[in-house]
Amino acid sequence: MISLRLQFAACLLVSLSAVPATGEETVGKLLEKAKSLVDIDDARAPGTTESGELVIDPMREMQSNAIKEQSAPWGHWGSNPKKYSTWTNHSNRLVPLYTFGYTLNDLREKGSLYGDPERLKEHFGRVDEKSFNPNANYHDQIDVYDLQMAAVKAGKRHVILMVYDGMDWPTTRAAALYHNQSNRYDSGRGTGLLFQDYRGTKTDFTFLVTTPFSSGAKLDVNSQTVTAPSKESTGGYSPDHGGRAPWHEQSRRDYVIGQDRMVPHTVADSAATATSLMSGVKTYNGSINVMPDGSHAIPIARTLQKDGFKVGTVTSVPVSHATPAASYANNVVRQDYQDITRDLVGLPSSSHRQDPLPGLDLLIGGGWGEGTGADKSQGENFMEGNKYFHESDRDALKKKYEAGEPNSYLVVERTKGRPGAEVLKEATKKAIQENARLVGFFGTKGGHMPFQTADGNFNPTFDVKGTERYTHADVIENPTISDMTQSALEFLSAPQKGSDQRSDFWLLVEAGDVDWANHANNLDSSIGAVFSGDKAFATIVNWVEENAAWDDTAVFVTSDHGHFLVIENVDAIGKAAQKAAAANR
Repeated sequence: MISLRLQFAACLLVSLSAVPATGEETVGKLLEKAKSLVDIDDARAPGTTESGELVIDPMREMQSNAIKEQSAPWGHWGSNPKKYSTWTNHSNRLVPLYTFGYTLNDLREKGSLYGDPERLKEHFGRVDEKSFNPNANYHDQIDVYDLQMAAVKAGKRHVILMVYDGMDWPTTRAAALYHNQSNRYDSGRGTGLLFQDYRGTKTDFTFLVTTPFSSGAKLDVNSQTVTAPSKESTGGYSPDHGGRAPWHEQSRRDYVIGQDRMVPHTVADSAATATSLMSGVKTYNGSINVMPDGSHAIPIARTLQKDGFKVGTVTSVPVSHATPAASYANNVVRQDYQDITRDLVGLPSSSHRQDPLPGLDLLIGGGWGEGTGADKSQGENFMEGNKYFHESDRDALKKKYEAGEPNSYLVVERTKGRPGAEVLKEATKKAIQENARLVGFFGTKGGHMPFQTADGNFNPTFDVKGTERYTHADVIENPTISDMTQSALEFLSAPQKGSDQRSDFWLLVEAGDVDWANHANNLDSSIGAVFSGDKAFATIVNWVEENAAWDDTAVFVTSDHGHFLVIENVDAIGKAAQKAAAANR
């Protein structure tokens, strides 16, 4: 069994939802709002050591100063190096794909979608001359769906997709710089993080394009119809403008954020990209497994479930956010949270009114404690209360379980005064013993798990979205993403009654806090989110090794899209880690 080198905990973010920014003016307004919400002097103690001494946290200080001064010599967010924050939305940067237990040989033999005019026309309805690249050595997110299906066809019985939401190559590099306390690479796969370094099985690496089919569609959430289909694709990727590899990116240009008027194209959202990863199709931004013509795409979890696989989803953010939603549900719009969750747990929904989906076998994530009185984006059937997973739906599941109905869910929630990891562990054991399915519902303000920072504490500093603050109970009463992943692996692999063989399963693990940190332009929290995700990856690897299961297992680690962090001084991040390590020994 490998050693867990990253002894960190849960997850990160911002209590305000991700707000798209279209330029410096919008970001400026966000910053002014942030200043009105927080104490800019930020005298709050960043943490203490076990002996009660103040923790020295240079990375937190760097982030705080960057927001105060709106300038940082070590880097910035956006194409303007003179200002720290000029872009808080996504980018179409190439993102990494790491594979374990399965290689990319078949994909390389087939060649890149962007070098194949027929495949380009199949998925985009056209061949964009700027996207066509006969020498392309990068691939597309739809290939990740094909890889998962190919792994099953090759005999893999345990398929795990791990998505670091919003993690591009510079985000990964920033985390590695801090972990390594120095700069050890400037191109390629990288080193320092476990998913970069692990060699306990065959492994491979490439980059992916994240573009959608189009920016959106006119739709009716009540009838679940696309009223005006997107016929013209605005997706694509120009290597001449976006870079043939991440380290060749032209960071002073606005192409990857869709702001280059000479080469216009659409920047992806998490719904369209997650649909590509898990259903293998291109669709419009905002779609959860709904095609531009309104037809339903079938995600891999539902396909494999019909073939006898157990299927599950784990996330550090609300359970019905875009990435976990796309693992199983259908909906014309990603914000229809309550109906999406109904799909995830097998209840009648606006998309499946008469014939509900079977439901995931396991769902663990956030959203707990979030209530609201109105939400127009969720349509006429929205119910006041928890906007992600309504109380009445949880009650319906509990009643079915108490009545002993087959395939019912044991529902466990954040419990006052009890450690979340312990609560979840007990529920996992009980669900296995009773042959029940499992729902774990946790979270803090904003619906997510507490976000850790680069030094492993849970005290994010202020950023363009405000300041995250947690109580001791917030941290203790919620499981980490590693805890949730451990429960998922134990539950999904548990033998069926009458068998002594591990069950076949498919699992999604989403480290969603990376995205929330990057939206907030908070590098300290972003690094912490990558670290907490790396610990969850270590949990996966440990489980596989303990069960001698690499012959049966394929793990795919990737991202759904990028952001626009530009690192100008790599040494500054490494030195911050050195200072913290020396001061806090």
